[in-house]
Amino acid sequence: MGTVKDRVAIVGMGCTRFGERWDAGLNDLAIEAAYEAYEDAGIGPEEIQACFLGTASAPLIGIGGTVAAEALKLRDIPIIRNENWCATGHIALIEAFMAVASGLYDVVMALGVEKLKDTGFPGLGTGRGMHPVYEARRTSPGSFALIATRYFHANGIPVEKGREILARIAVKNHRNGSLCPKAHFQSPITLEQALKAPIIAWPLGLFDCCGNSDGAAAAIITRADLARSFREDPIYVKGFGISMDSMLPHFRPGFEWTSFNALVVSSRKAYEMAGIENPREELDIAEIHDCFTITEMLIYEDFGFSPRGRAWEDVEAGLFELGGDLPVNADGGLKCFGHPVGASGIRMTYEVYKQLQGKAERPERQIGNPRRGLSHTFGGPPQLSAVAIFGNEKG
Repeated sequence: MGTVKDRVAIVGMGCTRFGERWDAGLNDLAIEAAYEAYEDAGIGPEEIQACFLGTASAPLIGIGGTVAAEALKLRDIPIIRNENWCATGHIALIEAFMAVASGLYDVVMALGVEKLKDTGFPGLGTGRGMHPVYEARRTSPGSFALIATRYFHANGIPVEKGREILARIAVKNHRNGSLCPKAHFQSPITLEQALKAPIIAWPLGLFDCCGNSDGAAAAIITRADLARSFREDPIYVKGFGISMDSMLPHFRPGFEWTSFNALVVSSRKAYEMAGIENPREELDIAEIHDCFTITEMLIYEDFGFSPRGRAWEDVEAGLFELGGDLPVNADGGLKCFGHPVGASGIRMTYEVYKQLQGKAERPERQIGNPRRGLSHTFGGPPQLSAVAIFGNEKG
């Protein structure tokens, strides 16, 4: 199997403010993210040889790569669009990595953009009969609520204790988001507020669920051997992993509701390519898919950050806090930075990129001397997981 390890680097990134962006259309958001990335890389649009676009809002954005072609005036180059649920942004990034690693292009852009608020839907729209066989009229909060109750039962955790552990994750992410100027939600919350919030799907309350956001993010990718001609501190791609299940996991015999095979396999593939044997010790920062607080806790275990059934102990110990041994969702995650589906994977990578460069927006958010970081998104149904690993040193 081939590798992209140390063959590809990110030399520029941009990210809009996420939130209810009634002030901006799709084109505006794409321009805002792309031109920050151009400036960061010290290049202009004429140097982009191909664009890999991620967006999931087909009714709003039109067919193909329209938004990149129109807004960014990227004429006469390939613009390749994907829609892969919540992993859309990561797939755009990984397509860009592979295009450069293959030798076909020297400089490409990955762009994710989404306007979810304009759809009028109150949620992400998934799980509402999108497939006539797999499921009908089941919501994402309902699905992950079942996972939460099963996780509590399987690990002997009283429900009220379990809700408190999940509330601690929400408090962490709200605290982190409050320090991030571009985040959708910027107000810290207390444990009491999280526990007393309205229930969305028992045992998940309002603060256990991520918001519905607009936003865009972009990355400029080049060959590793060219990276230092763009900037002194490029961020090198160390590995990636993608896994998609062949059926809705809930229908698979033996599914226990406390782990997803796509999460386990995608992370192991990324670790193998990056040469990571102990992610808990070898990673310095992780941005993972916290669509719900229970999802974040499940990922701790599926990714090998915590032993099986013991992630709640690491939450209580503060392992994943900004000052902990492995900070997770240092910018507030999907929960607080926001989740415009096509942009999220690139936004999460933006945070890792800035942290590895030592350039977090506020000094109090900067993690001390990070070397390697991970970004991840998780979508479906059926389940698709994409993981990417980065480092600030080559070799």
